[in-house]
Amino acid sequence: MLLLILTVVLIVALIGSIPKWPHSRSWGYFPSGGVGLILVILLVLYLLGRL
Repeated sequence: MLLLILTVVLIVALIGSIPKWPHSRSWGYFPSGGVGLILVILLVLYLLGRL
């Protein structure tokens, strides 16, 4: 159940951090890169069986 909630939150965060909208164009790819890093860390933890 926790894994499903984390997946949904990460997908929403990835969609929200895409620099497509006018208010976030000056941010560049920093927010999506940060969310991507969190996703990679969670994937590694899941594969190691710690999540």
